[in-house]
Amino acid sequence: MVVASLVRPAKTEPLNDGEHRALIVVRRFGIVGALLLAFGSLGAGAAPVLNPVQEIPILRLFARIPTVSLAIAFAGMGMLVIGWLMLGRFARPDRERLATPGQLRRTLVMWLIPLLFIPPLFSRDVYSYLAQSEIVHRGMDPYELGPAQALGIGDPLTSGVSNMWRETPAPYGPLLLKLGSWLAPIAGTDVVVGVLLQRAVALVGVVLIVWALPKLARRFGVQPATALWLGAANPLLIFHFVAGAHNDALAIGLMVAGLELGIRRLPVRIAGDSPPPLAKGELLFIALGVTVITLGVAVKLNAVLALPFFAVMVARRWHGKLSDLFRAGAPMALLFAVVLVIACVGSGLGFGWVGALGTPGLVRSWISPTAELANLGGVLGILLGLGNHTNALVPILGMLGYIVAGAITLKFLWDSFKWRYRPMIGLGVSLGAVMILHVALQPWYVLWAVIPLAASAGTSRFRVAATLISAGLPFLLPPTGSTFDGRSYVLPYAYLAAVVVVGLAVLVVHRMAPLLLSRPPKHLPEHLAPS
Repeated sequence: MVVASLVRPAKTEPLNDGEHRALIVVRRFGIVGALLLAFGSLGAGAAPVLNPVQEIPILRLFARIPTVSLAIAFAGMGMLVIGWLMLGRFARPDRERLATPGQLRRTLVMWLIPLLFIPPLFSRDVYSYLAQSEIVHRGMDPYELGPAQALGIGDPLTSGVSNMWRETPAPYGPLLLKLGSWLAPIAGTDVVVGVLLQRAVALVGVVLIVWALPKLARRFGVQPATALWLGAANPLLIFHFVAGAHNDALAIGLMVAGLELGIRRLPVRIAGDSPPPLAKGELLFIALGVTVITLGVAVKLNAVLALPFFAVMVARRWHGKLSDLFRAGAPMALLFAVVLVIACVGSGLGFGWVGALGTPGLVRSWISPTAELANLGGVLGILLGLGNHTNALVPILGMLGYIVAGAITLKFLWDSFKWRYRPMIGLGVSLGAVMILHVALQPWYVLWAVIPLAASAGTSRFRVAATLISAGLPFLLPPTGSTFDGRSYVLPYAYLAAVVVVGLAVLVVHRMAPLLLSRPPKHLPEHLAPS
């Protein structure tokens, strides 16, 4: 059976002995970075209010020297990012010799193990997950009541939730909260156990991403090693999906796994060719793909964008006419509706989550272009004597952002249907537009675009842009998840100390494996690398 891909990745050779030794150095470099981040998290993580680390001899020292712990954490982050960049030299699609997907998976596992049992980093969202899951477990509606109202201010689970989220409804899908309610009795009021269980849920998503990415990449002519490096071993994924335990991991994992299952039996069809007959099990796998993607939607709504692009993939296997799009899209939409209703009604939570989807928009992220435009408008209003109208501009510009993102999505849907782009690329670009134009943009939102594009976009321009963004964004958010208001002097000292430590570590790597810091040679012409 021919899979749905028109371009096969170029054949490559395994790493030679020297490169394999260099890969071992990269792995150890990243492991040291992960260990530094793990130890630094004990004093610079988003620790619970009743921090159990304070009761552990020796380890409690980190909680008493937060500036030093922050510097250690930044140093670990820097080493992991540089280790990832060095690892990328063995995943460049224009090389004759590439690391195997298995070598990349083992490297990722080595880097993740030290981060599995640490306090959450970069955000306190996981405490909201715990509180909202407990609300469901106690038989109350998380879409009507916030943690303070449902559990009380004095509840241990409420105390860990950021102040601004204590009285807001949950914006997450019913599948996630129902799953959390099943885990709630296991943890009880033990926040540490609860965090570890929520991290395990996020790890399920990470495993799905690691499983689906190389398979999707082969179908779209991208080197599996390149896709794994850019999508699964990405520092943003390591820091925010694993260390931060964000539920986006499960939603994205279900989305890409659903796409992989859905197109598994789709045959190849070049524009203008006659449509091939239905393959054995083709419709079954399409239905399975829609079902899994819908489960992702029941975790986080963003995954819904995968369905129209999936419908385009199915329509293109026929004649590629509008009637084919309706023929593919109508039953897929019906199945989506049925599965979503079952998830909502079966969870006992109903559709209240739809009305709470605007909750994240209460945050104005300083890295969001939309939010910064509103701030700029407020400043200009003050300078012109018109007053500060920032609060009025935020919803207006936020709506304009949604309109622009919707227009981009429609354009790429149409262009994908007309064979101008791969639908998977259209999905990545559309998700990127939705996330980047959101007023509450956070660093990990970028992964919604990077992961599907890593499996389908093979151009060097995309890889360079995604690499720069993935390497730079992690340092815009401190591991504590706080803003350091009133203590802004702490950050420069911590950054400076981390730069010194990382610089010394890089010098050690240069002595052990000079190959890693030299300019990587190109062996394959650019036109032979997947595009």
